Parts: sequence; C-alpha cells; structure tokens
Amino acid sequence: MTVRPTTEDDWQQIRALRLEMIRDTSEGFTETIEDALLHDEQEWRMRGRRSRAENSASFAAVDPPGRWVGVMGGWIPDASTGPLLVGVYVTPLHRGRRAGVADRLLDAVEGWAGAHGPTLRLAVHEDNRRARAFYARRGFVLTGGSEPYALDPTRRELGMVLVLEKEQ
Repeated sequence: MTVRPTTEDDWQQIRALRLEMIRDTSEGFTETIEDALLHDEQEWRMRGRRSRAENSASFAAVDPPGRWVGVMGGWIPDASTGPLLVGVYVTPLHRGRRAGVADRLLDAVEGWAGAHGPTLRLAVHEDNRRARAFYARRGFVLTGGSEPYALDPTRRELGMVLVLEKEQ
C-alpha cells in the first residue's frame, strides 16, 4: 500500500471514495450524500488540490492494484486553532490495526501537522465508537469540549487533541 498526497487529477477517485464514505459512515461527515452528488468536476478537482494548499493537506492510501482504500486530511482554519484532522475514512476491508491503513494515513497527517503547530485537533461524532477508539489508541485525548453535529444538532461532536512530538 502507498500513502501519497492527492492531486487535482485524482478527482474521480476522490469523488468515488467520498460517496462511499458518506454512505458507510454518515455520522462521520458533515455532508449529505444528496449534497455530495450535486458537486461538479471542478469541486472534486479543488478537493484534490488540497495537498498543495498552504493551509491544508490530503492523503490517499492506494493498494497495489490501484484501488483507493482510505483518505485522511488536515486543515488549518486559523492560526489560533492550528491543525485539524478531517475527512478520515478507511474502506471496510482495510480497517483495523493489522491492516495498518489508518495508522499510515495518520502518520502522514501528523507529519504535516507537526510543521504547523504543537497539536492536532479533531471533532468526532459521539456515536462513532470505532473512530474514538482509534484516536485514543493513537494518543488523542478528549478536550472536554463539544459542539452540535451540523447535520443533527441534537447530537454532539466531541473534541479531541493530540500533542505532537517535537523532533530533536
């Protein structure tokens, strides 16, 4: 498996995996399948360019036959917030510690984030136990903060943070 930054030319794979993501784990994202289906090619190309932007990163995990099996990104909304982990997804057949896909993607995002701040933050849906367990295993801790989930304000997204190691 290869983990690499996404490019504009990856737009078709980005679109296909995003639609799969939303269908598989709808509470993991703040976009509905109906909205995602309305995006045109230019929107998907823009998402592919995120790896080249100053305030964002996007990585894909690609298996040897060339199938995209996971994605993960980072985004810096402003200097005081610092890096955020976003757009996390691994296909069902490639999940788990043994497969290592999520770990390799997170290693890439952590490497990017470390160049932009001392922490990496995220928001995870309160019902997404699988994701919460993964983040905890990787050293993220609950911040105590939460916010309403954008697609259902009766549910919450929990804040988590990871203190990034400084290289010696």
